[in-house]
Amino acid sequence: MQFFHNTHIDFIGKRKFFYILSIAITMLGLVVAFVRGVEYGIDFEGGTEAAFEFARPVPLDEVRNAIDAGGFVGAEIKSYGKENQALIRVKGHSQTQAGERVTKVSDRLQEVLVKAFPGNNITVLRSDNIGPKVGAELRTKAIYAVLASIVAILAYISFRFEFLFGVAAIIALVHDVLVAFACAVIFNGLFGLNLEMNQGILAAFLTVVGFSINDTVIIFDRIRENRTLHRGENLLMLMNRSINETLPRTFNTSLTVALVLVILLVFSGEVLRGFAFTMLVGIITGTYSSIYIASAFVVDAMIAQKKLDPNAERDFTTHHERVLNERRAATQA
Repeated sequence: MQFFHNTHIDFIGKRKFFYILSIAITMLGLVVAFVRGVEYGIDFEGGTEAAFEFARPVPLDEVRNAIDAGGFVGAEIKSYGKENQALIRVKGHSQTQAGERVTKVSDRLQEVLVKAFPGNNITVLRSDNIGPKVGAELRTKAIYAVLASIVAILAYISFRFEFLFGVAAIIALVHDVLVAFACAVIFNGLFGLNLEMNQGILAAFLTVVGFSINDTVIIFDRIRENRTLHRGENLLMLMNRSINETLPRTFNTSLTVALVLVILLVFSGEVLRGFAFTMLVGIITGTYSSIYIASAFVVDAMIAQKKLDPNAERDFTTHHERVLNERRAATQA
């Protein structure tokens, strides 16, 4: 099944609306982040990680409920190899010595579990501490990782196409990461979502970057092909043609990935839910940014540099309306 076959949608003509929409969402996210603050996970803030073994297996959901009831709200709980083992990670802000802090937190966790599951012998397999300094270093390296990936992509796109196209692709990528970050900050704590910044969210950001640039490259590649096949055609018409020709592929790919992420978001546990939500937002924004941000930026930049006649947009709009009227007349006939 192929959706959007032989379309003639005016994508470029709607670009200013999506400029405003993207800026509004990004600014809202930044304001919320400034007012509420960004909540970091144990990876970037520091805390305690302890592994426990139960004499009899206990479902992770029950372990999570017990830990929440014990006062460790927002703890990360996952399987630790065997079905009767669990890894618990909790954030901590104590200023005591590292060794003392690990002992106290792990003992407190064990007390909570023993109280919640009486008669089930519970053993501490190991406990480690991630100090605030280490968390800050990981936070800095995470930012460097995102920036390094963006710079590498700029070099690749500039080499494969033109520098202007590379800049457009980077603007779209930065937009995608900022929108995903904004939505993570806004929806953190809503609808039962735990969207604190951790390695899972970082992995989602980097995956969004890779997915988004893939869509952008497909469109740019078709634009380059059509510039050879349709020499002399109005650039706006040519770009609209290219986007419409790649639309079925873009929609089918994005829809397939989005369906998988929705299933993960609904049925997966706490460990994957933040990744799935951030990726889902990134897939949606990455799809339309390839069209309304990357391609549109090339058009506006060329108009600003006087490489494209400003009247070309008026001619494009007239052409688009004429084609739509012809299609309506053919349908009615």
